[in-house]
Parts: sequence; structure tokens; C-alpha cells
Amino acid sequence: MALQPFTRNFADNSTEAGFQFTFFCDICNDGYKTKFIESRTYKKKSFLSGLGKAVSLGATILGKSNIGYQISRGSDILSERFQGMTPEWHKEHESAFEFAQNEAKEHFRRCPKCTKYVCENDWNEQATLCIGCAPRESVEVASARAEKMVEDIKAKAAGTTVFTGEVDRRQTICPECGKPAGEGKFCNNCGATLGLIKCPKCGAQSPAETKFCGECGTKFE
Repeated sequence: MALQPFTRNFADNSTEAGFQFTFFCDICNDGYKTKFIESRTYKKKSFLSGLGKAVSLGATILGKSNIGYQISRGSDILSERFQGMTPEWHKEHESAFEFAQNEAKEHFRRCPKCTKYVCENDWNEQATLCIGCAPRESVEVASARAEKMVEDIKAKAAGTTVFTGEVDRRQTICPECGKPAGEGKFCNNCGATLGLIKCPKCGAQSPAETKFCGECGTKFE
């Protein structure tokens, strides 16, 4: 017989030894595991199996191995009734599942709008709806404020000048050899001085050997 759960979002953790179930929130998927219920049929089976072994051992010690074998064999036949999932076990299983559902229902709320079963963390008590249908106002305000803060930071950073150096960089040509002279005071190729003179009219700088200003044409003395 199929189990009839109050929510389809659950896991059956039962074993032959007992019964236990985990029910999950339909939003965050957090689970609540019910208390373990020991199977009475499993206990009975273990008891009969142990009893058969004890009788067999006792009979062997007394020299009555044949009687012990018969009693042990009878016990094995009786215990075989509880091997696997017997009808009695299934009856216990259904009963335990019903009990587990009543236990788990206390930890979940059913949203009247979307019909989902949610945990307390995903339940909006003020709106009596799940947070999927009625998000908490304080949470949404905090989230929106954080998003706007990130947008403002990015906009501010986009309008901020980070690099203040010169992008256009002119290369100095040696007046003696005509090759790139480097950045020092002397040419890297011929050793000629690279001292610059300042134009008295426009302020532009020109190599020391220059006779006229390269910007305004003023003659250097």
C-alpha cells in the first residue's frame, strides 16, 4: 500500500530495524527528521534468532547435538517469517509514517496561496503566507538598499580619474647622431649632451643645439 504523505517532498529513512522519515521545506529544502521508531517485528526476529542459537549451543555442550539441531532448526523456520519486509512490517511502517507526519506537521506551515509546505524561516507571520508569495518587507528593503549602494559605488568609480600621468610621450632625438637618445642627459648612442633650453617667448623646450624654437620659431641666442 502506497504511503499518503501530507507533502511529497520527503525521504523515507526506514530500515528493517525501524522507521524514520525526513520532511523538507518546499522553498529552502531544509529538512526535519522525525524520531526513530524501532520495529517490533525486528526485535522479535532478533530475539527468536538469538534464542535458537542459545538452545543449540546449550544442547551441544550437554552432548545432545541432535535435539539442539531440531530446536535450532525450528527456531530458524519461525524466524524466516520475519525475513525481508513482511506484511506485519509494512503495517508497522504505515503506522509509523502516520505518526511521523503528525510530528513533522508541527514544524511546517501550508501556504494558502501556493499550497507549499514551508519551514518557519520561510513563513511570513504578518501576511500569513510563505515568503515566496509575500516577501518580508524589511528583508526586501535591506536587499534593495544594498543593490543601490553597489550601483552608486560603481557609478562613482566610473567617474573618478585614477590615472593622472602623461599618456602622450615624446621621444628625444639626438641633435648630433639623429638617433633616439633615451631618457638620460646624454645620448645613448653618441654621448652628446641632451640638455634642453627653454624658449623665452612660448616656454617650449628644445635640444641645446637648436637655433630656433620648434613651437614659435623664436631664435635662440
